[in-house]
Amino acid sequence: MTDEEILGEFRAAEALLEGHFILSSGLRSPRYLQCARVLTDPARAERLAKALVAKIPADARGQIEAVVAPAMGGLIIGYEVARALGVESMFVERPSGTFELRRGFRLEPGTKVLMMEDVVTTGLSSREAIAAIEAAGGTVIAGGCLVDRSNGAADIGVPLYPLIRLDVPTYSADKLPQDLAAMPAVKPGSRAAA
Repeated sequence: MTDEEILGEFRAAEALLEGHFILSSGLRSPRYLQCARVLTDPARAERLAKALVAKIPADARGQIEAVVAPAMGGLIIGYEVARALGVESMFVERPSGTFELRRGFRLEPGTKVLMMEDVVTTGLSSREAIAAIEAAGGTVIAGGCLVDRSNGAADIGVPLYPLIRLDVPTYSADKLPQDLAAMPAVKPGSRAAA
C-alpha cells in the first residue's frame, strides 16, 4: 500500500481528524488519527495488518514467535498482525499504572516478540510495553505500529516498522500556535493525558 492509499483508508473510516487534540503524552496536535475507527471494519483491519507485515524485513519477520500489544490501542491491530504472521497474540495492560502481562498469558524465556502499537508519538508507552514484555521473559526484536507520528524520530530501543510515518507537529500546552490556541482542545484517546 502507498502512503496515499493508507491515508485513504483512514479518510474512508472518518479516522483522520483535524482540530485541537490532547495526546496521551500531554502534547497538543492539530491532527489526530483515530486508529480505533479505522479498525472497526474487519476487512480493512486485515488489509492494513497485511500491508504492515509486508513492511517488516523478511529476516525479522521470520524470527517473530509472538505479537504482544499494549491495551487498549494495540489490541486489534496486534491481533491482526499476529494472524497475518501466523503466531500467537497477547497483550499487556496497566491494572495499576504499569504494564503487565496478565490473564494467564505466558512467554517462554527468549520468545522473540514483535511489540505492536496503534500509534507512536514519543515512544514512551512503547518502551514501557517492551520493558513489561522483557520482564515476562520475552525478547522484543522489533516494534510495529500503524502510524509513526514522530516521522522516525521516536526511539523505542528496537527497530520500529510503521505502516505509515507522518510528520504531524506537536506542541506543549504553553507553546501553542495562535490558531490552535483559539480552538477548544479535545482528548479523543483512551488514556488520560500525562
